[in-house]
Amino acid sequence: MYVISGIAKMLVPISSSVSKPDQQIEHIAIDSRQIVFGATSLFFAIHGDRTDGHLYLTSAYEKGVRSFVVHTEWHEAPADANVLIVDNTLEALQALAEYHRSRFSIPVVAITGSNGKTWVKEWLTQLLVSDKRIVKSPRSYNSQVGVALSLLLIRPEHELAIIEAGVSQTREMVRLERMIRPDTCIITGIGDAHDSGFESRAKKVDEKISLGRRAATVICPEFLSDRVRQICSDSQIVDWGPTSGSQ
Repeated sequence: MYVISGIAKMLVPISSSVSKPDQQIEHIAIDSRQIVFGATSLFFAIHGDRTDGHLYLTSAYEKGVRSFVVHTEWHEAPADANVLIVDNTLEALQALAEYHRSRFSIPVVAITGSNGKTWVKEWLTQLLVSDKRIVKSPRSYNSQVGVALSLLLIRPEHELAIIEAGVSQTREMVRLERMIRPDTCIITGIGDAHDSGFESRAKKVDEKISLGRRAATVICPEFLSDRVRQICSDSQIVDWGPTSGSQ
């Protein structure tokens, strides 16, 4: 759906070496073990808590990948590799996902909450799949990386996107909301999961609710509805369930 020269213009890398500017990009890869369509893949070398994608550039190349986004110099890069060097590969991936989502006018439903996100996503898909061509988050792809990868699955034939969004620390939702820009936001509930990543339970509640701050409709438990109305002041609020509790 893209060519590497177009992606380079969008990401504005610090420096680049593009030997084949018309190289088609149809797939995004972050794990060299899962590469299937190497010739049309763009490999983002993400530095995570457990591993660093820069350690697997050669492995990705051997699987046919010829286009790479890195944030450190790849001194042994083959001559036919397209290499874009950016400040932060995760932020570059998110920027590409945000741009990609902006190209589509289909309704986007975002689901957040302490639990039940994947269940709700699957239920909605089962209810609507006979009427709509749906793209959804694979498995539980709801992290900073997972949301970006999910949005990049949207194709012209799709009529509805259902995207999970999960946060474990403060200030994470602003990046997810900016990428997803949901039309409808569903909040499944608030429990004690990831409490340690926030100053207080109230701060965590506000963080999750902020996913719907620009949504046309926010669906939430009734006990959250007052706070949702404050944060999502321009949204239609649809609430359900008891007026107190955290289930």
